[in-house]
Amino acid sequence: MDNDLMPLLQLCDSNFPSGAFSHSFGLETYIQEQVIVDKESFKTAISTFLDKQLVFSDGLACRLSYEILESSRDIDMNELLEIDRLLFVSSLAKETREGNRRIGERMAKLCMELYSSTTLGEYLHSIKNKQGYGHSALVFAFVAHHLQIDKEKILSAYLFASVSSLIQNAVRGVPLGQTDGQKLLVEMQVKIHEAKNRIMTLTKDDLGAVSPGLEIAQMRHERLPVRLFMS
Repeated sequence: MDNDLMPLLQLCDSNFPSGAFSHSFGLETYIQEQVIVDKESFKTAISTFLDKQLVFSDGLACRLSYEILESSRDIDMNELLEIDRLLFVSSLAKETREGNRRIGERMAKLCMELYSSTTLGEYLHSIKNKQGYGHSALVFAFVAHHLQIDKEKILSAYLFASVSSLIQNAVRGVPLGQTDGQKLLVEMQVKIHEAKNRIMTLTKDDLGAVSPGLEIAQMRHERLPVRLFMS
């Protein structure tokens, strides 16, 4: 096994304690409204989430952050914090903003223990001093650049980890059977590859162009009477 695959496998492991298992990012709204009722309806929802939220927000931010890191030896933290800020302010639902912030900060702390780097340390310091918010997309980019992992590999890994986490949450929330969950993860692999290729063609101007329907579902989640997930 290539040495650079091992950190990717660790970060993509569903047991990695980032806190993502507590969040549905609005998909629980569709579950309670019975828009999502089985494997096929969830596949439609997760495909939309991938094509919109993960392509134009999280995934693009991961790629842009990596490119800032590789563009110069003297890293401008302000450029990275601008990406961080854009991610935070473009998320209209409070729970989603806070969910991403908590996951990002938790992942930054863990990765600082596991794969420490100067840039990641500065990012974590910025979060602690309220100069940054925290997002897992940036943490993935910091770890990848520090370990000299190929940009497209880390992007594919980030998308896979995000989709895998939501599928595991759907196994509990819909509920889906474990076998259907694994089948769905296989079926999504082609879509993940296509999403990665699309991200490689986008520019910073595309950042934040997500689906209004998803944003509304994320806002409405705050008022659900009974919830399994925090967002």
